[in-house]
Amino acid sequence: MPRVRKSVASRARRKKFLKMASGYRSGRRRLYRSAREAVEKALTFAYRDRKVRKREFRALWIVRINAALRPLGMSYSKFIGGLKKAQINLDRKVLADMALYDPSGFAKVAELSKQAI
Repeated sequence: MPRVRKSVASRARRKKFLKMASGYRSGRRRLYRSAREAVEKALTFAYRDRKVRKREFRALWIVRINAALRPLGMSYSKFIGGLKKAQINLDRKVLADMALYDPSGFAKVAELSKQAI
């Protein structure tokens, strides 16, 4: 009988998928084909959602900035336009953080933006 040499690589490949599917339920963690399909789909979602997370955080920051600006009598779009004219280079993440944790500092930045308009 000839010696078969593929078993190590193919077994390793299967074990890799089964290990990645270890937290899944039922046959999705025990059966190779189901596990592979589930893992491939999960990896696809993970890749896509790494991009989506960036979009969602940017939207959250914009909402927070806008909510902090309304009591100061400004809209988000005018505020951002004023920042550009005043050449203040703060990104939305920092501005949202300031709006949440340092309202007085954020009010000063908003005032600078208002003066630049």
